[in-house]
Amino acid sequence: MKELLKECEAIFEELRTIRREIHEYPDIGMNCDHTVRIITAFLEKEKIPCQISAHGGVVCDLHGTRADSDHIVLIRADMDALPLVEETGLPFSSKISDRMHACGHDMHVAILLGSAKLLHLHRNEFSGTVRLLFQPGEEISEGAMAMIEDHVMDGVDMILGLHMDPFAPVGTIRVREGADWAAVDRFTITIHGTSSHGAMPQKGADATVAASAVLQALQTVVSRQTNPVSPLVITVGSFHSGTAWNIISDLAIMEGTCRCFDQEIYDALPDLLERVVTEIPKAYGCTGEISMNRKSSPVINDPAVYELFCSAASKVIGSDRVLPAEKEMIGEDFACYLSFAPGCFVHLGGESTCPLHSSHIVFQEEAIPFGTAAEVQFAMDALAKLNHQ
Repeated sequence: MKELLKECEAIFEELRTIRREIHEYPDIGMNCDHTVRIITAFLEKEKIPCQISAHGGVVCDLHGTRADSDHIVLIRADMDALPLVEETGLPFSSKISDRMHACGHDMHVAILLGSAKLLHLHRNEFSGTVRLLFQPGEEISEGAMAMIEDHVMDGVDMILGLHMDPFAPVGTIRVREGADWAAVDRFTITIHGTSSHGAMPQKGADATVAASAVLQALQTVVSRQTNPVSPLVITVGSFHSGTAWNIISDLAIMEGTCRCFDQEIYDALPDLLERVVTEIPKAYGCTGEISMNRKSSPVINDPAVYELFCSAASKVIGSDRVLPAEKEMIGEDFACYLSFAPGCFVHLGGESTCPLHSSHIVFQEEAIPFGTAAEVQFAMDALAKLNHQ
């Protein structure tokens, strides 16, 4: 199967050119029009049919011709960049001043386009359909649910997602069974008090003090109200209260995030947080409320799909290059798809010196053939397994 890697290396320059064009003109959010034009132009050149979904994704169904089969394996790449000023100094740096591909989505797209080309070339070697999905809006946690509304998961038996790993060497892929990346919540807490002169605190109800008590009490959800062997992070990243130095504040607003791997904890968090936010302020004569934006649930890799991916990747890059991944408290809306079909989320070595979302991050483009080879081999092996179950 190492011949497949050689085929991927043979188209590397073509894919690198596409990656750089995407990098120079990044799209953000759900509007990825420029990237979509690059994708559809490539697929049209290769005579590969595709369609643009209602919410701006690109969907490509590659039908194997070896035999009839209704099985579908989906591989997803995200397209959107970040609202960040690039500071890499690369000759192909972003030409849009406040946008940058700092999470590797430009690499993901190039890799999946390579997979499209090779799967189309080898369509007589597999039975069933490989559905390739180019998704907008991952960074704002809206894209996956929008694609699901566009019916991309209809009939899908198995799914694969690939993400760049900045700290893994080129030529390696990290993957783990079970919990991989975390569930993500964003919350806003509002504390209402009564203003008064700073010299007469007894005449008011201090929202700042009440909010401070809430902030401290939130950590008891971690230490006293959830299982200590299941990690949970509650971070308040923004705290605003008051308008002047000598006025008791009547309003405090805090914003933050929760991260966990355990589905039971994820399901319980809204009630646990609401109890703290509504009950603690009462002791200070204040009231509190919380709103939660449930960004994504935990990414949980299916054991059987994990084993299948490890086997497929080992065929094309070598078993010594398929390494165990560590859990990360990062979130990914790929988790949404896993409610509809078993799947696996894997991490391709990009060998950078900076973390994801850094304005200085530089991925090594030589990783592209390894990602493409692993995706293609997985797709063919997954369909073979589904067709023989």
